[in-house]
Amino acid sequence: MAERSTAAVDVADNSGDESLTAQADQSTADGVAKNRERDTDNDEAQGSGGTQGPGKASPPELHSGHKLARRYRLEECVTRLDGFSSWRAVDEKLRRAVGVHILPADHARARTVLAAARSSALLGDPRFVQVLDAVEENDLVYVVHEWLPDATELTTLLAAGPLEPHDAYQMVSQLSAAMAAAHREGLSHLRLNPNAVLRTSTGQWRIRGLAVNAALRGVTSASPQRTDTEAIGALLYAALTQRWPYENDAYGLSGLPKDLGLIPPDQVRAGVHRGLSELAMRALANDGATASRHEAPCTTPEELVKAIGEMPRIRPPEPAFTAPPEYQRTTYQQGTYGRPAPHPGVTQPVPAPPPPLQSRTGKALKWAVSALLIAALGLGSWQLADALMDQGRSDDTNQTQTTDGNDKNGDKVRPAKPISIQSAQEYVAEGSAQAPEDVGNTYDGDSSTFWRTKRYNEGPQLAPYKPGVGIVYDLGSPQEVSAVSIGLRYPGDHTTVHLYATDSLSPSAPVDSAKEIGTATTSGTSLTVKASKKLKTQYVLLWITDVPQAPQDDFSSAGYKQAVTDVKFTG
Repeated sequence: MAERSTAAVDVADNSGDESLTAQADQSTADGVAKNRERDTDNDEAQGSGGTQGPGKASPPELHSGHKLARRYRLEECVTRLDGFSSWRAVDEKLRRAVGVHILPADHARARTVLAAARSSALLGDPRFVQVLDAVEENDLVYVVHEWLPDATELTTLLAAGPLEPHDAYQMVSQLSAAMAAAHREGLSHLRLNPNAVLRTSTGQWRIRGLAVNAALRGVTSASPQRTDTEAIGALLYAALTQRWPYENDAYGLSGLPKDLGLIPPDQVRAGVHRGLSELAMRALANDGATASRHEAPCTTPEELVKAIGEMPRIRPPEPAFTAPPEYQRTTYQQGTYGRPAPHPGVTQPVPAPPPPLQSRTGKALKWAVSALLIAALGLGSWQLADALMDQGRSDDTNQTQTTDGNDKNGDKVRPAKPISIQSAQEYVAEGSAQAPEDVGNTYDGDSSTFWRTKRYNEGPQLAPYKPGVGIVYDLGSPQEVSAVSIGLRYPGDHTTVHLYATDSLSPSAPVDSAKEIGTATTSGTSLTVKASKKLKTQYVLLWITDVPQAPQDDFSSAGYKQAVTDVKFTG
């Protein structure tokens, strides 16, 4: 059966055009009904920029089974709208599912779509659904992108109710950091809505349609950073309240009451996190709303990232304890095993058990047990007395000897105590950074989040690409570090980690001149680096020089790479 998912497919705009495959989308090949996915946003509901007029070209007449470049086999048309169509397809060369947008080469927006797709592909950020190919061939222009069968749209998540505060915090943090990185490269989204935001099975949030979705529909904006920032604020507002922060209903969510204006999320629904409510209002202040507590509005994703960094971190909820079910006695334990079942409605009396150990055998057993207990007590008393006598003799002998103050038995092993991490910052020796916005994931107490390196073509040693990559941790005050335990995401041969004492979060001296605390190598997913000598320092550099070969995942293709999930210091 063909795999059905809309997690990586851009779907139709509900602005009056009915999808030509609406009836076909009602069921799959095995006859099981599926809910037809629709993109119900419009420019008024989203609050984004204007839209250019559609091109005059008609969509190409394609069908299931058609192949593009003798490689991409079209499986199912998901959207046919405004001169372009979107398909679920199969890459027969790599044997994986992909999504494909197709336009006629003479479509008014064909060149814009090609340029947007190629720019998005060059970004290579794993937080976005990746563009895999952008081609003009045989009077067609088509864009191939990732298909994520294990991801769920935010639209689907909100249909079940608002998100928990920790989930909403993770969503807005990851979306803001991703869009800030995109804008630094000159890319914007302009159609960031609940259908464009996905959560994978690992809990990571990803964005699809960067630049391409807007190009397909001719959406433009005079202030793209403000447009994307307001869109993130609308997503956070919806995640907290299960309401769309405009008067129009959209994405299966009810809009706000008319003539009421934009009110804070904590006034729409009880129990909303106050800090997240204020953050949503600061992002939505672009539309004329007043930010809570007179704080300055956030007009760019970069400002939103900074505002999130100033908030206290929201911890995940503690797992709820489920009491075990009450113990139920079985029929066998009640002594009725093998007896005929009573007639319905008739109470079957349970016979009382006989008094314990009243028979001849029971009395003999009691005497035997009593004798064994007396013998055991006597033997134990004799052994205790003998041990005390030996100790006395040993004490007498020791009185004639000089006590050694350096007796090894007198030394007590000092128990290791945890050292809390106050802050951290990625250290870049040369070249570009790896993932500076994810450094906090290494000490947030959540093993599902992590800081990762980029993918390298050769290894395990990172040189000559880089001398190494790492993070500087601030321990708050000078501490004597005895060991550091490190959780890793990828196993394999091999990962090497060094610890150095530095002078600040941004060390002024090169790594070679820093004092080394210890080093260790592993092929697993956990590593403990023990200090080779006693040294007090406030700042510790975790320096990775070797990374293993790892397969393709949701964040990058196969290559030499590593990710750090947890870091814990002990003194």
